[in-house]
Amino acid sequence: MEGFVKDPKSIEIFNALTGQIEAVEKIYKTDAQWRKILSPEQYRVTRLKGTERPFSGKCAIPKAGKQGLFQCVCCGTDLFLIDKEFESGTGWPSFWEPVSELNIREESDNTFGMQRIEVQCARCEAHLGHVFNDGPAPTGKRYCINLVALKFAEIDKPKKEKLEKAIFAAGCFWGVEAAFAQIKGVIKTSVGFTGGTVKNPSYEDVCTDKTAHAEAVELEFDPSIIPYEKLLDVFWSIHDPTAVNRQGVDIGSQYRSAIFYNSPEQHKAALLSKKKLQESGKFKRPIATEIVPAGVFYRAEEYHQRYFQKQGIKPACRIPLKQG
Repeated sequence: MEGFVKDPKSIEIFNALTGQIEAVEKIYKTDAQWRKILSPEQYRVTRLKGTERPFSGKCAIPKAGKQGLFQCVCCGTDLFLIDKEFESGTGWPSFWEPVSELNIREESDNTFGMQRIEVQCARCEAHLGHVFNDGPAPTGKRYCINLVALKFAEIDKPKKEKLEKAIFAAGCFWGVEAAFAQIKGVIKTSVGFTGGTVKNPSYEDVCTDKTAHAEAVELEFDPSIIPYEKLLDVFWSIHDPTAVNRQGVDIGSQYRSAIFYNSPEQHKAALLSKKKLQESGKFKRPIATEIVPAGVFYRAEEYHQRYFQKQGIKPACRIPLKQG
């Protein structure tokens, strides 16, 4: 993809303790170095892609007021929260969601005559287990993980009552998500579809421009760190809000500019922000951005989530705020 470059030395991960995305160095070691810091069983599973015996271990239980967190035994990267674990009956720890899609990577695994998806630690490429599409709601995923590949830690439970949600549409959702994911105080991002008439649309459905959905990004953010008004500033800066049903070479109503508000306060802030921008004289054309109530947000297929990170590429630039 033109305009993007690979950077094999650094990676972005989500820190469950701070609730922030951090840039860290990838970890590379020789087999000899891994053998020195891992037990024989840890080495066999994580570095040689082995599998531990089922029912061979028992997950720890966090103390009252604490959150249980499973980290990579090789490099300490945060991987799975204990409250996302469920009993699958398989004999291995099973989770319906990782701490963040940034912290894991998925690879095709065709060994033993089977077609499976291997789960690895994104930072050190340790083999963790496999992911299957037979898990519980809301993801429908079952991350079947070797316990020996994990180490247990306790952290303070996040104060989720402080978090709010925001939904923005500003063209292709890959770049919009990448822009918001860099903002301090944005805890989680998801790309998907909203504002349309079809239930559970696929990406292919939306691309027909017949479902009335917009490609959008749903944010979970801490307003004590990043107020909604500041998110609006980011929104205006990453696309051309005067364009009607298009952004750049992407044409269609799915690429329209829109703010989907979740509260009267968000509605008021969005209207005021749009009015100020229009009156600033930065644009000769009227701002075409829709400001409408948030409806059902349909999460897009998994390969669209954190697309640039999964592809090992990073945006070279953002869409500039045009002056005409």
